[in-house]
Amino acid sequence: MSIVEERYEKWVNHPNLDPRYKEVLAEMTPEEKNDAFYTTIEFGTAGMRGLLGPGTNRINIHTIRKATQGFAEYIKEHGEKACEEGIAIGYDNRHMSRELAFDCADLLAKNGIKAYVFKSLRPTPELSFAVRHLGCFGGIMITASHNPKEYNGYKLYDSKGCQLVPDLAAQVIDRVNAIDDELAIETNITEDQKKLVQVIGKDVDEPYYENVLSIQLNPDVEKDITIVFSPEHGTANVPVREIYKRTGYHDIPVEEQCTPDPDFSQTPTPNPEQPGAYELALKYAADNDADIILVCDPDADRMGVGVKHDGEYVVMTGNQSGAVLLEYILSQLHAQGKMPDNPVMFNTVVTSDLGEKVAADHGVETEKTLTGFKFIGEKVAKYEQTHEKNYVFGYEESYGSLIKPFVRDKDAPQACLMLAEAAAYYKKQGKDLVDVLNDLYAKHGTYEESQVALSLAGEAGAKRIQQILSDLRKDAPKEIAGEPVVKSEDYKEEIIEENGEKKPLTGFVKSDVLKYYLEDGSWIAVRPSGTEPKCKFYYCVKGSDKADAHEKTEKFQQAMAELTGTAE
Repeated sequence: MSIVEERYEKWVNHPNLDPRYKEVLAEMTPEEKNDAFYTTIEFGTAGMRGLLGPGTNRINIHTIRKATQGFAEYIKEHGEKACEEGIAIGYDNRHMSRELAFDCADLLAKNGIKAYVFKSLRPTPELSFAVRHLGCFGGIMITASHNPKEYNGYKLYDSKGCQLVPDLAAQVIDRVNAIDDELAIETNITEDQKKLVQVIGKDVDEPYYENVLSIQLNPDVEKDITIVFSPEHGTANVPVREIYKRTGYHDIPVEEQCTPDPDFSQTPTPNPEQPGAYELALKYAADNDADIILVCDPDADRMGVGVKHDGEYVVMTGNQSGAVLLEYILSQLHAQGKMPDNPVMFNTVVTSDLGEKVAADHGVETEKTLTGFKFIGEKVAKYEQTHEKNYVFGYEESYGSLIKPFVRDKDAPQACLMLAEAAAYYKKQGKDLVDVLNDLYAKHGTYEESQVALSLAGEAGAKRIQQILSDLRKDAPKEIAGEPVVKSEDYKEEIIEENGEKKPLTGFVKSDVLKYYLEDGSWIAVRPSGTEPKCKFYYCVKGSDKADAHEKTEKFQQAMAELTGTAE
């Protein structure tokens, strides 16, 4: 019997199997059965994320219990104090999110661990805030972020409100993997154990809102802008609109997308990185002559931006909106005499070079991390202890940013407030946010950033992704579309190669990422997604102007597709 058949038979015949899964298992095709059981769902760059349904390679009540029991063992090993400090638990609008969150709370209580669980859905950044505000040992967030409706996920946080970095995650994973039978874990608890579960809500909301309001740099700016806002059926609806109400900004919600619908029925996609997320908001914007469009993903850690420019709406990339936010924040800190000593900005190895140039122009150092905001959160916590450097901003290319680090994750409510303030400030100067971006290009050079995601699901897809990275390591490109590769970085092998000379790559944990620097100032990076069955290709292309950058981008994308055998 194959491992797939063995796991399948165990599940389908187990007395504790959740009844809702029996019919699904019985109707599985051989291909579906293989994908659901060929492996066990693993922690990636943002915890566990996967398709909902029965199976060891799926998100379901049993795999979440296994992960939570492993986390509980980790907590108990840290002693009675860790159990008393407890775990904060949040969840989004997705199918099973609330059920899974309260089930996690019960399982922790069964292990003698206090659990604080939100009464209703809340943003991921508020969960991060709650961990620190309540003095918890850690946190759990049930969310699949920006993934489609078929997905859900599970993120773990440490006492700093930061997602578990690899060395801590590995300790939890060891304890999870030591559990043989996820189906045997039950969450029936006694009346005394129920006392360990505390429901939270407004007692955390208000301090979180107060902290978000504190980020304003020009609270008295004339708020002569109209904002179209969409939470994409997710958790941003209440906090963002409440913050705008308290600060006096005029927002027009995309009403059809304000209900917490797990099927995302009124949007083609809940992912701000994809054009479909803006379709309805763009109609609202045109009807209301809006200045900006702000779109949040379901767990409200990412925010996408559209801007009215020369009579048309332009959707900015995460690199572009991040650079504009950075310019506004740093320029205002300087103007108001509030720039701290030894300021530092964080972004990732796949974030555009433009932000680094903006930071340098303001005398701010840039430190790069691997993809995953937990690495930025870890650096924030480090410098908070050592006081060597002072945080002023952090962002990723995937629409995630953090203005003030009372949260240790991406925070869309903060970003929505600061973007509104920046738009109002520049409008008073006769500019929109695209004008600000164009000024940055004129000063620092024109960049076009893009991402191509190759989706390869299932066991065969996972092997194909591994093969692409393996082939690139065996036969590294010397040129791409005729442009010489002058330096390469391999974050898995921890090697930099430049001018034929190899040297160690330090300051990063090992990660399956390759990055190629080209002679013209552009770069290309390749990495498997840590949360989806995809291989991602990142392009930061420098051109003499927008047309040149765009033409070069197309050439580089085609060359990489041919090089990796993925051309259509």
